[in-house]
Amino acid sequence: MARKDTAADAANPGRLKQIALTYKMTRRADKKIGLVLAAVGIVTLGVFLAIGFLIGYPIYLGILGFLLAFLAMAIVFGRRAERAAFGQMEGQPGAAAAVLDNVGRGWTTTPAVAMNRSQDVVHRAVGKAGIVLVAEGNPNRVKSLLAAEKKKMNRIVADVPVHDIIVGTGEGQVELKKVRTTMLKLPRVLTGPQVTATNDRLRAMGDLMSNMPMPKGPMPKGMKLPKGGPKAR
Repeated sequence: MARKDTAADAANPGRLKQIALTYKMTRRADKKIGLVLAAVGIVTLGVFLAIGFLIGYPIYLGILGFLLAFLAMAIVFGRRAERAAFGQMEGQPGAAAAVLDNVGRGWTTTPAVAMNRSQDVVHRAVGKAGIVLVAEGNPNRVKSLLAAEKKKMNRIVADVPVHDIIVGTGEGQVELKKVRTTMLKLPRVLTGPQVTATNDRLRAMGDLMSNMPMPKGPMPKGMKLPKGGPKAR
């Protein structure tokens, strides 16, 4: 029991620190976050207190109002923090990959399966909806990347549907904050074993990062080979 209490005590400061950090980050993009949260809490508590006085139970309704006010503030804070985070990520390289990492259970994501010299990039996610290719970069350039990657997918896993998403705010594009929702709305056509089999086939094919050639010439001083790399003979 003592160990569990110690672990809980150690976790609480970490959670509070994380909440404080999230609030500071949100406040940089949303200056009114403090006023909004205060207004939500006061209004919610005030409504329940007023109802409590009207029906003759101000204490009970006050306690209930306090709890619901806290819940309402948490919900509003979560949504505005998420909106602020997406606003800061918008247009940043690798933002789509970060979103894919948080799509949810049942999805296997592989970042940067295709890339060009201009750093336009295509990421891949595999789930029960099939294969989803998510491209970020110049809309005109990523179309050719997507076409080449879709052709490759159809050659390797012809029986699996392939969807494509271009991240952006233009016509035919999907905003960064809506990528997750768009993916989750796709119809589920594969079973769990089929998803596993698809991942195995794609993993056997390899991806851009694993197929990148090693640079030639002497290794810079201080650089070490990763574990499992080639050994000197």
